[in-house]
Amino acid sequence: MRGNKRSLVCVLFLGFIIFNSACAQNPPLTGKAYLKEQTAVEQSTVLLNNEKQLIPIQNLNDLKAISIHFSDIYAHAFDSLLNKYTQIDTLDGTNYLGAKSIGNLDQDTRFYNMLIIQLTDADLNNQQILNFITTNEPLKNVIIYYWGNGSSLIKLNNINAPIIWSSRVSPVAALYSAQAVFGGVPITQRLKKNYSTKYKANAGFLTTKIRLQYTVPEDAGIKSENLLAIDDIAREAISNHATPGCVVLVARDGKVIFNKAYGFHTYSNEIPERITDIFDLASMTKISATTMEAMQLYDLQKLNLDSTAGTYLALARNTNKKDLTVREILEHQAGLIPDIATFEKVKPSDHSADSSASYPTKVNDGYYLRKNYFEDVMWPDMLNSPVRTRGKYVYSDLSMCFMQQIEETLTSTPLNDYVKTHFYDPLGMQDAGFLPLYRFSASQIPPTENDREYRHALLDGYVHDPTAALMGGVAGHAGLFANTNDLAILYQMMLNRGSYGGIQYIKPETVDLFTAKQSDVSRRGLGFDRWDPVADHNYPSKLASSMTYGHTGFTGTCVWVDPKYNLVYVFLSNRVHPNVGNKLGTMNIRPRIQDAIYEAINKGL
Repeated sequence: MRGNKRSLVCVLFLGFIIFNSACAQNPPLTGKAYLKEQTAVEQSTVLLNNEKQLIPIQNLNDLKAISIHFSDIYAHAFDSLLNKYTQIDTLDGTNYLGAKSIGNLDQDTRFYNMLIIQLTDADLNNQQILNFITTNEPLKNVIIYYWGNGSSLIKLNNINAPIIWSSRVSPVAALYSAQAVFGGVPITQRLKKNYSTKYKANAGFLTTKIRLQYTVPEDAGIKSENLLAIDDIAREAISNHATPGCVVLVARDGKVIFNKAYGFHTYSNEIPERITDIFDLASMTKISATTMEAMQLYDLQKLNLDSTAGTYLALARNTNKKDLTVREILEHQAGLIPDIATFEKVKPSDHSADSSASYPTKVNDGYYLRKNYFEDVMWPDMLNSPVRTRGKYVYSDLSMCFMQQIEETLTSTPLNDYVKTHFYDPLGMQDAGFLPLYRFSASQIPPTENDREYRHALLDGYVHDPTAALMGGVAGHAGLFANTNDLAILYQMMLNRGSYGGIQYIKPETVDLFTAKQSDVSRRGLGFDRWDPVADHNYPSKLASSMTYGHTGFTGTCVWVDPKYNLVYVFLSNRVHPNVGNKLGTMNIRPRIQDAIYEAINKGL
């Protein structure tokens, strides 16, 4: 009987890993059984020695952590979940118990300020391992994950480091405990009996959930099979060449319950889509970078919504932009034209095939723009562009180009550096950022257009938007790249009204202000797009609530947050590969997937 039960758990575990893997698979159909096991794990997990409240880990900025395992057969599951929250290196400690001495383990972990050590009963019978713990405990932060029957707790009597102990030995226990380290799940139990003079009945510390949990749909009141409609819509898009591939993520009630990849990077079917792939977000940059910074500067009383462009930008004071307010700019009601001329205006002398001091701005491989091109050409074009429709809603990329200049003036910091330092790094968004090729291989980034007219190259890791490209890849309206997990974290913070991981990034009332309908002439908020009250538009989907806010991106992306349903929906694709087409739009792929999510919610369990 015990063997059959363990086999079932392993099947569930494999289903969960497939469900969260890089390839497009059906979600596990054993969600209720998985949920039952997860509940049993929660009832069997205790946190000890947490007087300093190290767990859940809160400050990720200075964290340099490594996870070390010895005989833990579920180490891969544990480590994979740790890495959902921030980068955690991993190490097989058994290599140091044989040919290498335990002293080499000390040497090889010297650059880490936190050691997460996985232990079994067998490991605690090894004095070398115990010595390694006691040696490092005074020097670094140490967290112990121990699973076993509890008889070995007495061997940890002299340890003061936090201990997450699970008496339930299963892969789900490994997944659960890893999430508990970062507050993805709470620890709700205390010891039920005495195990040693130190670890007595009722001992233990309780924690609360402060970050995303990774689980099955049933944990959020949804049947796994009711989400299979997403598979059908995604495959329909791919088979009709609306996009070569896509990734879909659904988070509900602070739980990622669906994250799947479909198709390939290109129609040659060489690189399968993965949930970790990094996409060009296009206009999602407007809310995921520029508006995030605007909200934070508003909180700090550095940015006034009713102040003008002329207040912040000296060069705007003698132009028709001087009286345009920040509020109008964020609402797309400042009368700005949609964009300025881009590559068609670039002269042969403005660019070079080679990098040099005179041509430092890299647009893409083999294309370098001359020094100060933005200051000499693009910025004057923006400043001198006409103001034609002030007071009316006209969607404009220039709006966020002006916001970028305002924000960089206020902070003396480039937009890409500000959002990385103040949002992405502390939130644990490992891949989000501008200029991704400085950090990642092009093989992790689905390509966008094959630009034969101007750049004469396949755009892979270089921003698709031409204005952003000529600005060097960092712009207020485009240029940000990220994966679905990054965006789930960022917009869960928004759904939490500015709070995530125990940190308040934006004041709740500021989140409410910017995401609420602000205009009498459009559906827009401040920076954010919103639900459209015109019923026939079905925007962003026919079932979305009136509270919904988010944004789409030209490259085939979107994120929508629906507070009524406690929902975050992310869709990423490269529908502009190899050439710009509109099948993704005409087939209503993004809204149909969103509707499928609502339908699954409404069906319940």
